[in-house]
Amino acid sequence: MNIVEVKNVSKKFDNFTALHKIDLTVKKGEVFGFIGPNGAGKSTTIRILLGILKPNQGTAILFGKDAWKDAVEIHKRIAYVPGDVSLWPNLTGGEVIDLFMQLQGSKNRAKRDELIKRFDFDPTKKCRTYSKGNRQKIALIAAFASDADLYILDEPTSGLDPLMERIFQECVEEIKDQGKSVLLSSHILSEVERLCDRVAIIREGNIIETGTMEQLRHLTETILKVETAKKVVGIEKLDGIRDIITEGNFLSFQVENDKIEDVMAFLVPYGIKKIESTPPTLEELFMRHYEISSDEKEV
Repeated sequence: MNIVEVKNVSKKFDNFTALHKIDLTVKKGEVFGFIGPNGAGKSTTIRILLGILKPNQGTAILFGKDAWKDAVEIHKRIAYVPGDVSLWPNLTGGEVIDLFMQLQGSKNRAKRDELIKRFDFDPTKKCRTYSKGNRQKIALIAAFASDADLYILDEPTSGLDPLMERIFQECVEEIKDQGKSVLLSSHILSEVERLCDRVAIIREGNIIETGTMEQLRHLTETILKVETAKKVVGIEKLDGIRDIITEGNFLSFQVENDKIEDVMAFLVPYGIKKIESTPPTLEELFMRHYEISSDEKEV
């Protein structure tokens, strides 16, 4: 079952096309990663889902309702955390958390208090005194204390230290276990890689790839590190490998996934003593896309 369905959505600002006929879906109970550089269209997409912007073309449906026309009803079932939280300076952090929870209809004080403790947050101070990281904690505590069906998180860990990022990741895993859905936009690619079931990469307003990590890894090469009984000669002549580094009987290189069998057959006569295979990380996939984009522009 799809909680979010974006179909053929485009958005223009005067002569600038922020989104061009994008499609994406978020399924019930999944964490969906949405990655791309600043200006790629992530925040514009999220604003359309929140009913803040109206698309020029296409449809954005949440829980079977139109994101623009039915925004009030939809907001009762979502929790949103922006990357830069603006707060009322004269209210305390605890008062703001309570206000956000009331707006969402949540009355789970026990969960609120548990999250305040887990995030090591002092709710008694005025908001004007908080650092960026503490302002993020307020939004995260209010979101995770709510009983939403969909959590839209736009750079949610901006300003948090590594320990608090870990707490955030635990909270995401917990709401996923409860069957909730999450749309996570993040620049912390290791975070996306760890948490997300599927990932969409957006570039210049276009969704260029969507899939699971395994499905996306076909876009780049696997790194192989090999120790052989005899020194390998001539491997550079094989198709589909690059960045070869040799040191005696040790060598490492990158190989296209559909060429791994050929490479292994080539290495067997040299006596394989040790082999280490490392799949590409999401960051490598991400950077590869943008390197390709830059090369295409230069041609």
